Amino acid sequence: MEEDSQVGDEEFKMTEEDYEDVLMAIRGFVYSGYDTAERIYEVVTEEMYEPEDIDVGWVRDRIAELFEAKLAEEKTWPAITDCDRLDMAFEELNRSVIIALQNAGMTQSDGWDDVREVYRERGGRTSGIEGYCFYHGQDLERVVMGDILYLRFGAMDQDENHGVTVGKRIVAILKSHKFEPEWNETFQQSMHIRGIDWKRRSVPSGT
Repeated sequence: MEEDSQVGDEEFKMTEEDYEDVLMAIRGFVYSGYDTAERIYEVVTEEMYEPEDIDVGWVRDRIAELFEAKLAEEKTWPAITDCDRLDMAFEELNRSVIIALQNAGMTQSDGWDDVREVYRERGGRTSGIEGYCFYHGQDLERVVMGDILYLRFGAMDQDENHGVTVGKRIVAILKSHKFEPEWNETFQQSMHIRGIDWKRRSVPSGT
């Protein structure tokens, strides 16, 4: 990396290794396809680091460069990507009796909180909703890097047998959208999808 921790008359507390980590994080945010440039800048300079600890100009430049590169790549992508098919699968799940959320918080606990909030908004026990399916931010980070996508699921009443029924419905809908989820129909193994080519188109700035 050409940049160092001192720019002009300003000195920053971050090391070269820190900047390499930041660059990797920025790349993950950009290629996840969920965040605008403005939101990524805010996360890096306000939530991950204090503005006085990091060269905010460097951050803004790297975000712009990575978005420019990704947008050029997007022109070569197929009309329907794996992420588009995943969106369609989750939309179908949501039209059924299953709450399906993508990028739900950062952890499993966050995702479960989001599920419960949606459940309440849809009427709780009177809604007819039987189960849930989601992946969270850490799952997203892994799949963007080329790893497995893990799916968290279960029954709203937390009954294991009901959860297995929900899982079977999720598998059937995913398969109808040309995915091959792996799961042994028990809660001893997580449900996951291998080989997703993560190509989610960028969110326009200002949205």
